[in-house]
Amino acid sequence: MNHSNQSSSPSRRLILAFGGLLLLWPLIRFIAHKLPRKPKIIETTGTLQNDIFLSKQDFIVFTENTELWAVSRTCTHLGCRLNLIEEHNYLECPCHQSRFSIDGEVIKGPADKPLPRYLVERTDSPSTYLVTIT
Repeated sequence: MNHSNQSSSPSRRLILAFGGLLLLWPLIRFIAHKLPRKPKIIETTGTLQNDIFLSKQDFIVFTENTELWAVSRTCTHLGCRLNLIEEHNYLECPCHQSRFSIDGEVIKGPADKPLPRYLVERTDSPSTYLVTIT
């Protein structure tokens, strides 16, 4: 009789553990829930140099034909501020020489992640742009 008690005990424990997890599941989901970040809209003014780019502290706005976009100036490797190398049309990190295209794609490492790309809209004023950072 004692032997049959021992064989059913692990299955009871398993059922109790599973039931406990089911009861705790809503609490676990509540604790782990993260609110999505609200996009930050930055109004920036300036003239596009050579009708190509507008450089700011945290991003660079580019235009080609009628398309407008911005990329982050923070290197995805270690967070150094990127510089635009106009004569070669790429962004370069002064810390470890990672290179990125003006679209934000990695050209040369050690960075392996592309730069965040942001939506840019023209306003009624010809030299004012809205950059949406997500």
